Amino acid sequence: MKTRTIQYLVSAAAALLLAASTAAAQDHDHGGHDEPDQAEHQHLMPPASPGAWTWSTDANVFLGYNYQQRKFADFSALESQNWFMVAGERRVGPGTLALDGMFSLEPWTIGRLVYGNGHGVFDATRVYAFTAAGERVPVGGSPQAFQTGESYLGSPLINYQHPHDLFMGLGATYRFAAGGAKYAVAADLVGAPALGPTSFMHRDSARDNPSVPLTHHYMDSTHITTGVLTAGVEVGHVTLETSAFRGEEPDENRLDIDQPRLDSWSVRGSWRSGPWSAQISGGRLDKPEWFEPVDVIRTTASVGFDGAIGSRKLAVTAAWGRNRDVGLFALDGYLLEWDLGMSARNTVYGRAESMLKEIFGLGVHPAGLLNHPRNFSHVDALTVGYVREIPLVASSRRVGIGADITVHRTSADLVEFYGSPKSYHLFLRWRPTAASSAHSHH
Repeated sequence: MKTRTIQYLVSAAAALLLAASTAAAQDHDHGGHDEPDQAEHQHLMPPASPGAWTWSTDANVFLGYNYQQRKFADFSALESQNWFMVAGERRVGPGTLALDGMFSLEPWTIGRLVYGNGHGVFDATRVYAFTAAGERVPVGGSPQAFQTGESYLGSPLINYQHPHDLFMGLGATYRFAAGGAKYAVAADLVGAPALGPTSFMHRDSARDNPSVPLTHHYMDSTHITTGVLTAGVEVGHVTLETSAFRGEEPDENRLDIDQPRLDSWSVRGSWRSGPWSAQISGGRLDKPEWFEPVDVIRTTASVGFDGAIGSRKLAVTAAWGRNRDVGLFALDGYLLEWDLGMSARNTVYGRAESMLKEIFGLGVHPAGLLNHPRNFSHVDALTVGYVREIPLVASSRRVGIGADITVHRTSADLVEFYGSPKSYHLFLRWRPTAASSAHSHH
């Protein structure tokens, strides 16, 4: 009964968002630097008058077919990656109060639809998939070769991307100016601390790509954190921010809000000038993964361009992230992604990544028993994709049809078990307004 009630509430909220987006076509500026990264959005709304709220909505929805081709274990899935957002702001005293809410239906559309064994035979049990050899294996997310992070049924996820939580963001930010500087304070029940680049789902360089970066947990995995307090100051082109937050990743229950704690910290310095932006950040996360109970020092740096070359819109992000388990080892990940508008209706996107990952041996390690030999594998991945916008009568909606392919190169230890894996996507992508894609990121 509780789950069904939540489903009804979310469906109603999604319907309201879609209806509101038809009437409102405001531009949005995601991840602006004159506020902390609360929900990682700054909304370009008309100046709010005292006592009046100004509201905006945004969303991104993929519905598609995901085929993962690899040695011994091809998988396919019908699934939907999606998020919906509503934001409002008003003048309060000398400053502006902003409220953000962000939600996802992925608890029902990722890891709960239908899976195939790579030969066109789909399984309707909604919880299990079958390998080519007929072996039934549990799945807890979107099939993706070499993806890791979080867990399902008490085991670390490997080769799957977990669904995002129902509640992706709930918070408030207050901004004001004083003495030639701009200040901001934010409190989020669910939000993002000042750590890492703008999360992948809000980067223009990644917004046409249905796949989560393999380096996600090296850089921006804290974008859904329960309990975040952030303070920031902006002077000219430079912003300094600091956050206290819960370091642990979300648990396996995707419908609840985890217990907030302030056991971790981060700092970030960022710069923006015209279409260019950059950030460097670091923090200490208190035991982010329950199955490896050790603190992690995360360091990230990124450079972004969100503008145009001639008449062609171009968004590019280059980023690096490092996770260092305290007293143990460090893993580095590198990312370069792009989104190039070849014309008004044609877009080419891509992503290149390189990283060290623990694929073999990843499992539950009791506290105090982590200092033992570990097996790390090298993984390179390259994705190239294309989206064609489909013109509709209602100009307030954008629908595109797209496809991509991902190829991998790995260290020799993975070849025997994975071969040379390839991934394919064919999808429809929906956005509420053409203006909603006018983002600016750090």
